[in-house]
Amino acid sequence: MKRPKPTLPATRPPLDRMMRIHTILQAGRYPNCTTLGQSLEVSTKTVQRDLEFMRDRLQLPLQFDPVQNGYHYTEDVESFPTLQITEGELFALMVAEKALQQYRGTPFEARLVGALKKLEQALPDSVSLNLSQWEQSITFRTTSEPLVSVPPILEALTRAAQRRDRLQIRYRKPGAREPEVRVVDPYQLANVDGDWYLFAFDQLRRAIRTFVPARILSVEPTGESFERPARFELEKLLRNSFGVHSREGDFAVTLRFEESVADYIREKKWHNSQRLTELPGGGVELKLQLGSLQEVHRWVLGWGGAATVVGPPELKDSVAAAAEKILGRT
Repeated sequence: MKRPKPTLPATRPPLDRMMRIHTILQAGRYPNCTTLGQSLEVSTKTVQRDLEFMRDRLQLPLQFDPVQNGYHYTEDVESFPTLQITEGELFALMVAEKALQQYRGTPFEARLVGALKKLEQALPDSVSLNLSQWEQSITFRTTSEPLVSVPPILEALTRAAQRRDRLQIRYRKPGAREPEVRVVDPYQLANVDGDWYLFAFDQLRRAIRTFVPARILSVEPTGESFERPARFELEKLLRNSFGVHSREGDFAVTLRFEESVADYIREKKWHNSQRLTELPGGGVELKLQLGSLQEVHRWVLGWGGAATVVGPPELKDSVAAAAEKILGRT
């Protein structure tokens, strides 16, 4: 009876392999692809790629000796080239690590953390940098954190979008008691202002619709695939949106803000179409060209009495009705 072939350990990271190859070369052993492959427990093709990278990209004086049937250095190499990183670049990595908090509970968390760990492993053993001071000088905080209560749902959506798999989902619309069954082609996932959205083609409505992954109760592949239209571009789809709502019309929005909040308006770019005009008394007027009023309606209410709607009439009426309802007058 044949004994089962032992399972090889997981492949070493490329940097680790090349550093081991470097150590063997420095010892003057004249290794070749076969002996290195056996030592590192990888294929000869992998070894060949590592050697070519060391020679061509790292500029190491690597050469094959036909007499010795192996590789060697043609001149002394004091140390293996390591990743050089500046203090500013390391600070940027620290900021990126902090920014990863918004991806907690998503399928992207492990991949992003893994990428940062690989960079960490490639850094020199010591870096002259007081990270504790920088740790205290910058932080990320959100007043409301989106709840992705079912990470497998987001992961399934990501996988389906990558593979072009058509899905059947059970989706709960805001305010609805019972979920709806939808068959969708998931085109793209996007994080907009910290919230996750799925942009998909709804087979029943024959149009692109926006879904919130946290409201998707279940995901089932239909066994069918789809072709993503070459003309689909999320940036174009949301060009006239104040958030993620698709175009419903063409609205010229004019808002006026009192002096007490005018600086907040000046300090941000709220929309690509915005035009700011200074007003007497320190206020500011903001003009936007939007394709939907739903999100700007909620945004205006958030400014309380410091914002006034000049137009269009539909927005004035909806904000006025909401204000009356807040006061309990309707």
